Amino acid sequence: MTKSNEVLIFDTTLRDGEQSPGATMTHDEKLEIAEMLDDMGVDIIEAGFPIASEGDFQAVSEIAKLAKSATICGLSRANYKDIDRCWEAVKHAKSPRIHTFIGTSPLHRAIPNLDMDEMAERIHDTVTHARNLCDNVQWSPMDATRTEWDYLCRVVEIAIKAGATTINIPDTVGYTAPIESADLIRNLISTVPGADDVIFATHCHNDLGMATANSLAAVEGGARQIECTINGLGERAGNTALEEVVMALKVRGDIMPYTTKIDTRKIMNISRRVATVSGFAVQFNKAIVGKNAFAHESGIHQDGMLKNRETFEVMKPEDVGLAGTSLPLGKHSGRAALRAKLNELGFDLADNQLNDVFVRFKDLADRKKEVFDDDLMALVTQNDAEDDRLKLKSLRVVCGTDGPQKADMVMEVDGADVETSATGDGPVDATFNAVKAIFSHGARLQIYQVSAVTEGTDAQATVSVRMEEEGRIATGQSADTDTVVASAKAYINALNRLLVRREQSEPGYDVKGVSYKDV
Repeated sequence: MTKSNEVLIFDTTLRDGEQSPGATMTHDEKLEIAEMLDDMGVDIIEAGFPIASEGDFQAVSEIAKLAKSATICGLSRANYKDIDRCWEAVKHAKSPRIHTFIGTSPLHRAIPNLDMDEMAERIHDTVTHARNLCDNVQWSPMDATRTEWDYLCRVVEIAIKAGATTINIPDTVGYTAPIESADLIRNLISTVPGADDVIFATHCHNDLGMATANSLAAVEGGARQIECTINGLGERAGNTALEEVVMALKVRGDIMPYTTKIDTRKIMNISRRVATVSGFAVQFNKAIVGKNAFAHESGIHQDGMLKNRETFEVMKPEDVGLAGTSLPLGKHSGRAALRAKLNELGFDLADNQLNDVFVRFKDLADRKKEVFDDDLMALVTQNDAEDDRLKLKSLRVVCGTDGPQKADMVMEVDGADVETSATGDGPVDATFNAVKAIFSHGARLQIYQVSAVTEGTDAQATVSVRMEEEGRIATGQSADTDTVVASAKAYINALNRLLVRREQSEPGYDVKGVSYKDV
């Protein structure tokens, strides 16, 4: 059992977060994010849904073997096949957990076409089966907040008696409000026999914008585990954001006297990495991790900050892993200065990674007067790979006011240079048409997004694209002082990721035999 004032952080970025359309991560990216979550002090990592695919199973299994401190959890539906597969994936973890669920509301009971008694029997049998395999079992009544009160109490009691050690109460469709969230947990604990012997958890979605408030209210009601994701990633409007609940508990300990094990100084680094690998950019005004979260433009605000930072900031940027000041580097800076600055920003790079970033840093410094913190972070999070099949070698775009734009491109395809020219309705359209002319494909561009990394006419532009091909979705991202070049690189990066996904879907594909690093 956990201490009465300790709140466990259950991160489901790799499971519920990855279910966001377009947020699919590669095998190595999942391992990387899991390692970062483990390192920052997350108590439980829901590593995936092992029955969903062979790739998901392999990722959960390897994360389980590599985890140092966190409990590794897999999700399973309420049937023996799912539960057995989940156990096979997590059993090598130092601390494994099986998480099994079934929808208990009237709407969700209709999906498997079970009446109340039949569902109650299935809950008893499947939780018992899971507990016979693993002594750490979590059970969830999906859509709990729209389940009849008497029936919810009944099935929670059944799950506890069958051996569940954690009872998670999901607000699956983001329907409830904070006062209801607190009362629901409080009343379950006071009503259901055996409730004092298990941990109650809360899992909130953000459909009405209340996920963080509902999760904190549930803690007030007695929940001691919060399920959440980095950046609030998740289906539809997303899940409770880890950074929001953790910092709320840290900053407002005066009224919420609860603690977590999270090293909050690592929040910004993992937030940026999840944004990069998922292709879901963080909105500028996002709480805690948004670009403007610690920015002050109003004259009154700036004056107050100069006199006392607490005038307009309730937490220190250093507490979430941001440098207090932005010290620009230049073209005369060396590797030691670059490494020191990257360490300050939360990036601990191996020598070969540093060398790669240093080359790109020097190239950028030759084109920019000053290289700021955000510029460096954009360089580090670029995800080009040495073994990419497609690489941009050169690009020249001719623009005019009285005709179509023209792009002259040289691209390396499987080690051979291919040259072409193409026109389009604008420089980016011409560039993308050139890529298609060199490497024909049927992928559809779903999202094209440009944002400036820093300010000024020499600012880097970060371009994110999302592409879809036969149900496979891939994202690409790149940064450059030339927006068109950044667009070309992001587009090609997404194509490279789609090629990997093609290989993954081929018969006989073996995840262990393929290198995914930085693809």
